[in-house]
Amino acid sequence: MTERRSVAIHVPVLTRVEGEGALDLRIEHGEIAELRLRIFEPPRFFEKFLEGRHYTEIPDMVARICGICPVAYQVTAVQALERLFGVELDPWAHAMRRVFYCGEWIQSHSLHIHLLAAPDFFGCDNAIELARIAPDEVRRGLRIQGLGNELMDLFGARSVHPVGVRVGGFHGAPPLARIRDMREKLRAALPEAEALIRWTAAIPMPQDDQAFVSVATRHPNDYAIERGDIGTSDGLVIGADAFDEHFVERHEPHSTALFSHYHGQPYLVGPLARINLNRDRLPEEVKMLLAETGIALPSRNIFHSLVARAVEILLALHEALRLLDDYRGPDSPWVPVTPRAGVATGCTEAPRGLLWHRYEMDEAGCVISARIVPPTSQNQGRIEEDLRLSLLNFGLDHPDDALRLHCEKVIRNYDPCISCATHFLRLNVERT
Repeated sequence: MTERRSVAIHVPVLTRVEGEGALDLRIEHGEIAELRLRIFEPPRFFEKFLEGRHYTEIPDMVARICGICPVAYQVTAVQALERLFGVELDPWAHAMRRVFYCGEWIQSHSLHIHLLAAPDFFGCDNAIELARIAPDEVRRGLRIQGLGNELMDLFGARSVHPVGVRVGGFHGAPPLARIRDMREKLRAALPEAEALIRWTAAIPMPQDDQAFVSVATRHPNDYAIERGDIGTSDGLVIGADAFDEHFVERHEPHSTALFSHYHGQPYLVGPLARINLNRDRLPEEVKMLLAETGIALPSRNIFHSLVARAVEILLALHEALRLLDDYRGPDSPWVPVTPRAGVATGCTEAPRGLLWHRYEMDEAGCVISARIVPPTSQNQGRIEEDLRLSLLNFGLDHPDDALRLHCEKVIRNYDPCISCATHFLRLNVERT
């Protein structure tokens, strides 16, 4: 008879996160006795920083929340305020906001695929090791990531914490010569993005079927990125102002971070949730390539998030090209704004998933209170649930290093603003 061991795995620090985190796993007599994902977000006070600030300051301030996806925070904030202030954007500004956002999807997804997630599936400790066995693929990924940064720089004046967005539009419009150059680069990247989808789809993935609720924005015509209502896989469709009626944030005893629940249960946001809900909005050429992979949608295998990110890179390239093909500079890149008192709510799709903002404003256009719900906090409950189910499916009798690597794969797969660490989980193992 095989002896059923008891193992306690404590991961005291999850390195390079926007905050601090840890993972506790205790296995007793072959069963999971304790599993806790503890994300410690130190007091950053961004919502408090915003109180008393004029609406014109908000876009540049919220961009500092995340160095990887500043566009998401900027666009969500300005669109929420524009809705409250009754601002009618020029169609040019609407289109270019989507292009701007596409740049962020391209760079963030490519960074995650090549530098963070893929090494796990090739038995590599880091991207440098992966580059030794797949040099062409890693170089391709870096080129795609660089192109996303260029697209963000085109409208944001820089790719890190861009400063181009304002309430009412943009501060400036790129000249036609730069747009022509960007269009050429986007077209040249299409075959590389198509090859990326085929490559990610061919990577052996754990067959880990799970039941979960997908949550993402939905738009009547487009694959939702910067606009849309909130939709769920069980049929709910609501505006951003109704978020609090269905989604609840709460503290768990083992974590200083908030955990989000939908009707009392954890839920999934991010690329797989989006593609599960919005696959009918993909361009035909993207649908055809996705069909070639043999991945059936909606997918219940969380590890298909890797392919979903590659699909969204190709989608973003097509969308940016479509919107830039007939580019004409506007008479003005922004329209006048008159502030008013009230509550502004808005949501967009950050690379990692649904991002929701709420601002209470006074008559002078200053913030009375602010609340921001990022994708990572929404996914935390789902990550814990996924870890439990995935470990049971994987098998608890594996050696400690194998359990650690599997946990690493599961957590990294969500790209939870816990990134870039060479050794994501550092373990202290206690056996009884």
